[in-house]
Amino acid sequence: MARKYLFTSESVTEGHPDKLADQISDAILDAILEKDPEGRVAVETLTTRGLVMVAGEISTKCYVEIPSIVREVVRKTGYTRPEYGFEYQSVAVVTSIQEQSPDIALGVDTGGAGDQGMMFGFAVDETPELMPMPIMLAHKLVRRLTEVRVQNIIPYLRPDGKSQVTIEYDEEGKPVKVDAVVVSAQHCPDVHIDDLRHDILEHVIKKIVPSDMMDDDTKIYINPTGRFVIGGPVGDTGVTGRKIMVDSYGGFARHGGGCFSGKDPTKVDRSGAYMARFIAKNLVAAGIAKKVEVQLAYAIGVAQPVAIYVDTYGTTDIPEEVIVKAIRRRFDLSPRGIIKELDLLRPIYLRTAAYGHFGREEEGFPWERLTAAKDLKDLILG
Repeated sequence: MARKYLFTSESVTEGHPDKLADQISDAILDAILEKDPEGRVAVETLTTRGLVMVAGEISTKCYVEIPSIVREVVRKTGYTRPEYGFEYQSVAVVTSIQEQSPDIALGVDTGGAGDQGMMFGFAVDETPELMPMPIMLAHKLVRRLTEVRVQNIIPYLRPDGKSQVTIEYDEEGKPVKVDAVVVSAQHCPDVHIDDLRHDILEHVIKKIVPSDMMDDDTKIYINPTGRFVIGGPVGDTGVTGRKIMVDSYGGFARHGGGCFSGKDPTKVDRSGAYMARFIAKNLVAAGIAKKVEVQLAYAIGVAQPVAIYVDTYGTTDIPEEVIVKAIRRRFDLSPRGIIKELDLLRPIYLRTAAYGHFGREEEGFPWERLTAAKDLKDLILG
């Protein structure tokens, strides 16, 4: 039986310690791809008070100065003052890098997948970006939080921050109102909480959340504990790949479990998830269904997926096996085919490492293009 329900998603700023780690990993990847598009990269980053540690496997013909890359990311993210407890000029950088395993390379060099695993892509017609509304609003709130800090609209903010949005859905599964908004913003110690709450409400929440989606019952929580001075890597250790729900669909759709950041596109954890989103978004854009989830499953060393699964949640009369056949006909789903279709051997990944990998229509997000919608429509509808 259909029912009303609430659904919640969160996002974090680029100064959040886990997102800082993701950005460092992807900045290293970009630096290598810029010089060596065939480089193989699997890099993890850990951040804590006064320290960044980078470890992983890299096989490349080029050289990149990892400490300099790390410090530039830390600087751009806003950690520029010693009083923050974590600052780009003084942070220690430790590296532990080795070459990719030759056993893995055996499968990848012949065009196979670099590992086993399953990846999910999702699209729904409830926002212009064909994304779930809770995660899109959460992303927009933290992007605005960073914007007002960088532009000195709210000059006392610091880099760390979080948002959370709860949406009420009606019996037909349509978003009808914002039930709750949470924003937590790191700040200087001498700011009064009433001033901060007023400024965040006026310059962040009211600028992002549509007024017609809120009413007198909408709950707004701004820095609920009343104080958020200690933040970033000083307040919490950051690790690459620890915000995978933020990176994808905010929990609204399933996730295969593998993170994206720090991995070159021969790793299907990343490229397979991007292709699954590309397929799902183009299916919705083509009018095949209003809501689509696509799963791709791979075996290490095997080029084509061992299985493709599609769920349209009852939003179309077209049998899902017909859609699967069209997907197989239209797309080369081998790692090489995905890389070619989406042009992935480029330094485009740092930008993905904050504010979500999906629902981004600016340059550098080719999996968000609608270039396959007509082909899918022709194959499925004739």
